[in-house]
Amino acid sequence: MERRTPFYDLHLRAGAQMIKGGGDFMFPAVYTTVAEEHINTRTNVGMQDLSTMGEVDVKGPGAERLINSLTVNEVRDLRPGQARYSTLCNEQGGIVDDITVYKFSDEHFMIVTSSGPRKKTFRWIADHAQGMSAYVTDITASIALPVVQGPKSRDLLKSLVKDANLDDLKYFRFAKGRIGETELIISRSGYTGEIGYELYTPAEEAAVVWETIVQAGRAFGLKPYGVIAMNTLRLEKGYPLYGNDLNETVTPFHCGLERWVKFERRRFVGREALLKVSEQGPERRFVGLVLAEDRAAAFNDQAYAGGEWLNQRDPSTGILEKVLVGGEEVGHITYSNRGHSVNQMLALAYVKASHAWPGNRLMVNVGGKPCPAVVTPTPFYDPQGVRLRG
Repeated sequence: MERRTPFYDLHLRAGAQMIKGGGDFMFPAVYTTVAEEHINTRTNVGMQDLSTMGEVDVKGPGAERLINSLTVNEVRDLRPGQARYSTLCNEQGGIVDDITVYKFSDEHFMIVTSSGPRKKTFRWIADHAQGMSAYVTDITASIALPVVQGPKSRDLLKSLVKDANLDDLKYFRFAKGRIGETELIISRSGYTGEIGYELYTPAEEAAVVWETIVQAGRAFGLKPYGVIAMNTLRLEKGYPLYGNDLNETVTPFHCGLERWVKFERRRFVGREALLKVSEQGPERRFVGLVLAEDRAAAFNDQAYAGGEWLNQRDPSTGILEKVLVGGEEVGHITYSNRGHSVNQMLALAYVKASHAWPGNRLMVNVGGKPCPAVVTPTPFYDPQGVRLRG
């Protein structure tokens, strides 16, 4: 199966290389080069199509109670116009998805899901809505999601958006506005570590909005960026992605998301399991690595501690190969690529808690060859989050 967003033809016209990704959607991988798209988003303004993410409309007198029973984070103190990040966990504490909750009113919310598990997440929410006086609808097909990110994103959108005050729109707040005749929801959020906006747009009017932004964006240095640049941007910030980084085999405590788990709430799915993990500590942790060589690791490449890499001749081929003698496998890579803003080869990995301390030196088996790596605190880029504040 192949799914296409409302911007598919525009991506082809712009010369994008398309690949299939989460949810069987076709994603623009790259338009020009990854480095160019990455750096331009950090220095000017970039735009990405995130229409592959899921939107779930939740209405009714039990809407807030339903959502609060599923999220590890508190949502009862949200005000209309606020959004909040959380994970959904199963009874064992494993992450079903990481989501953002948008509050329109006491009886109306929207949950935005990750791309890959969006159908699973919708079913999870709908199944738990039984008997909760809440009405759950998958509205993904009716919404397109262009995102505008980078230090010039606010100035660009201020030149286009009517009926919304972007100067006063704080991080994780949203407002209704319009571009031309199209009414949309403008959220001050993103996945790049830069000031940015996510534009929830009626699907049937999306192409006009995209082209309007592209035209106006020329004066601000706007360039679209693909999913590979999205990954290198989020890699520099240490943001996890559902799939290789987050899944039902890990809890928020494994992947550094424990600050959003609010145990003062008496009930939510997975609470008892998460309490145990909190008390005992996770056996592995999500860490950043800086690799010493200019080679990206692949998903599931192993990380080792100790031991010695020796040259040994393969008896069948006679070729000398590096072989690890006496080392301990302590983790695996979830994503690796060059951080174009910090000019280093970076990786995210799960590593045994005993080896996850900053400064620890490990060896990563990159394509069968050893590569030294150092456990490094994340974010690798803008650790104080100054750029998010614009």
